[in-house]
Amino acid sequence: MKRVRCPKCDHYIQFDETKYQEGQSLVFVCDQCKKQFSIRIGKSKLNAGSRKEEVIDEKEGTQDWGNVVAIENVFGYKQVLPLHEGDNLIGRRSKGTEVDIPIETNDPSMDRRHCILNVKRDKQGKVIYTLRDNDSITGTFVMNDLLGPKDRIRLEDGSIFTLGATTLILRAAEEKE
Repeated sequence: MKRVRCPKCDHYIQFDETKYQEGQSLVFVCDQCKKQFSIRIGKSKLNAGSRKEEVIDEKEGTQDWGNVVAIENVFGYKQVLPLHEGDNLIGRRSKGTEVDIPIETNDPSMDRRHCILNVKRDKQGKVIYTLRDNDSITGTFVMNDLLGPKDRIRLEDGSIFTLGATTLILRAAEEKE
C-alpha cells in the first residue's frame, strides 16, 4: 500500500500500487476537502519528508549532492531528503513556511527554519558540507556539541547532527572518478 498526500489539506489517501502499471495516471479526490489531483505511477522515489509519491525523471547530467537522513523516532518516520548545491535551509515541515529540506515531524523543539547546510565544491572538485545554526530556539548540535550563533562546522559523510529532538545523518555524494 502506498500513501499520497492531498496538496490542499495534507490528508493522506492510501491505494494499492500493485493494481496499476508503470506510466499509468491515477486521479484522486480528497475525502476531506474534495480537491481533485493526479499522480503518475512510474520510476519514483518516496519523498519521505512529505510521505507522498513523486514522479522523478532521471535526467542526464543531474548532480548528486548527497542527502540527509532523519532518523525514525517518536515524532516521525525515517526520512531521506536530497540536498542541492548552495544553502539548504532545514526545518520542520509546516504549511506556509518555505524550507529547502522540510522534515515531517511533530517535534516542537525543531524550528520551522532551524539550520542551514551549505553544499559546494572546492577547487579540487570535492564536495564540501558546512553546517550553521539559523538562530533556532533550541540550537543545533553536532556530535553533542552546541553550535554558537556564528559557528560554522564542516561535516563529513556519516556526521550526526541534532535539531531539537530529531537526529540527522549526512550521507555525502559519491565521489566520481
